[in-house]
Amino acid sequence: MRPPPSDRSAPLLATAVLALSSALLLALVAGEWPPLVALDEGIAGTAHRWAVADHDTTHVLRILTDRVWDPLTMRLLCAAVAVWLVWRHSAWWTALWLALTCALGTVAQQSLKVAVDRPRPVWSDPVDSAGYAAFPSGHAMTATVVCGLLLWLLHRCGTGRALWRTALIAAAVSVIGVGLTRIWLGVHWPSDVLGGWLLGALVVALAVLVYEWELDGRERPHS
Repeated sequence: MRPPPSDRSAPLLATAVLALSSALLLALVAGEWPPLVALDEGIAGTAHRWAVADHDTTHVLRILTDRVWDPLTMRLLCAAVAVWLVWRHSAWWTALWLALTCALGTVAQQSLKVAVDRPRPVWSDPVDSAGYAAFPSGHAMTATVVCGLLLWLLHRCGTGRALWRTALIAAAVSVIGVGLTRIWLGVHWPSDVLGGWLLGALVVALAVLVYEWELDGRERPHS
């Protein structure tokens, strides 16, 4: 699988911006910055009232978050693509890179949950439940990592316009949808979801840099 040339400056810039944004949000969450706490509570409270009042929508969103956009589903999709890369293209390095990035993203996610140890929202009439700490949202981060990596691979392979647009729409709906769903169901604060998106995008940007550097190393002539 021979990818077309790519611009190295874009991943570097994206990585720097995402790293700074993630660090800032992490500091605000860990420090319990009052304006952020108030904003989180206001949005989460409104979403919870809607969820309690609209049983049908809540039921549909629970199915989506538990089956379609669940982290396990996303990781299985990633594993299936890795197997396909080896089977159809003998792309062992790309498949290993994909699998390791997803695994390391999961480790980073769980490590941050333990380090920040942020409590989840608590309601007298919950519509759903979830375990572990709140920050960052595992659903949002996993969807961002998996969809981001797969989109980048499609771009590198020079896929057709129709397939690219379809994949882009599906990825956007999944990443945005799962984040909003977690807020609606009352199991995450909005900043948990934002943190999942930012950190997931950062993992993708770092993975792209590693892939490009490794590719440059293989193609560089040895003296």
